[in-house]
Amino acid sequence: MTMSDKYIDLHVHSSCSDGTLTPTQLVAYAAEKGLAAMALTDHDTISGIAEAMEAAKQFGLELIPGLEFSTNYKGRDVHVLGMDIDWQDPAFVSALTEFRDSRDIRNRKMIARMQEAHIDITYEKMREEFPEAVWTRANFARYLVNHGYVKKMSEAFERYVGDHAPCYVPREKVSPQQAVDLIHQAGGLAVLAHPMLYHLSNDEIDQLVAVLKLQGLDGIEAIYSTYRWLDESCVRQLARKHKLCITGGSDFHGSNKPDIDLGTGRGNLAVPYELWTKLKQHVVYF
Repeated sequence: MTMSDKYIDLHVHSSCSDGTLTPTQLVAYAAEKGLAAMALTDHDTISGIAEAMEAAKQFGLELIPGLEFSTNYKGRDVHVLGMDIDWQDPAFVSALTEFRDSRDIRNRKMIARMQEAHIDITYEKMREEFPEAVWTRANFARYLVNHGYVKKMSEAFERYVGDHAPCYVPREKVSPQQAVDLIHQAGGLAVLAHPMLYHLSNDEIDQLVAVLKLQGLDGIEAIYSTYRWLDESCVRQLARKHKLCITGGSDFHGSNKPDIDLGTGRGNLAVPYELWTKLKQHVVYF
């Protein structure tokens, strides 16, 4: 089988952030599903990459080291994927440590609010339940499900940790422009993740992409699990207008997003290996 017949997944999360499979389990699953390559893109951390790289050698899978930066753009949460990064670069590791510290401060505040809401939770209990993870709100939601405070993850977000819920605390974030710079400084490729999920108008999305293109943005995620045909068409038009490469990924989180599978999303996702080749070569392809 040639690479043109192979498929990949360029947006995947492990238990090192808010997924439920370990990096090794992820690689094994990707190999089982016949993927040619996978990008590990945990939130604001590269802690799972070493394990994933070792597992990839065993399973004969191309493992692309990456991460997903959580950034702030005009008060909205905007995500920037970094792919093929030098994850051992000292300056890059130092920057990530600062982000982790700011996230830790936010997490402690959220725990205090949850305690005020009569939830039996402590920092130590969270650490025991998610020992190696960089916590996101999904981890808190999973804790609430596991301990019977809610029945579903969606209920946890609605009642406790969603944007307008009583236990939510925003944290300091870098701008998407800064994320693009940091990814490039680590030798990586910067991709705007799932732009249709930010609830921006068409003009606002166009403005965001234009700003990031000036900063050196390399690509935009056009193939995504929850996109409908019109969503993908809009992103492809943005890529064409701003001369960006397109990428695709499932945003797989294991059982934290049970309706989204690795490589295939909700059943109809298919990301050809060719997109990864084009991105590495900076060849615009719509």
